[in-house]
Amino acid sequence: MSQTDTEFPMMRVDFKLNGAPTSVDVEPCEMLIDVLRERLRLKGTKRSCDVQVCGACTVLVDGNPASSCTTLCADAHGREVTTIEGLAEGKRLDPVQRAFIAHGALQCGFCTPGMILAVKSMLARHDKPAEETVRHYLRGNICRCTGYVKILEAVMDLIHNPHNYQ
Repeated sequence: MSQTDTEFPMMRVDFKLNGAPTSVDVEPCEMLIDVLRERLRLKGTKRSCDVQVCGACTVLVDGNPASSCTTLCADAHGREVTTIEGLAEGKRLDPVQRAFIAHGALQCGFCTPGMILAVKSMLARHDKPAEETVRHYLRGNICRCTGYVKILEAVMDLIHNPHNYQ
């Protein structure tokens, strides 16, 4: 029997997805991005490099940024996963989303979900981060359109004027 004839047994993965209990049956080798996009139809998480370099596939796992293109779905078992779709409360956007919009911190929008989730993770850990800290948290997110100026402006304004985005 060849390697391609071998079927892997399915396994049940139970986790919280955007605050809701979720269960999926997956093959042990399935990546989180594939389950999110193809099975759960959450298209905000973008596939780009597939090697944990660009940040387009960033989701939060237990509040920490994770590259869903290199994270096995099985590793989400018992954890909390947040995608860009999980930030808004109903139709009310998250303050980070509102700051990005107010500053035009997006162009094509492909990198935006990963950028926003990286900023959410940073703000959960740092009350008033300096620009160097913001740059550090965004270093794993590549944007080919904006040149980062508007993104930094949006984040720094949110940090210094959070009341503008509540």
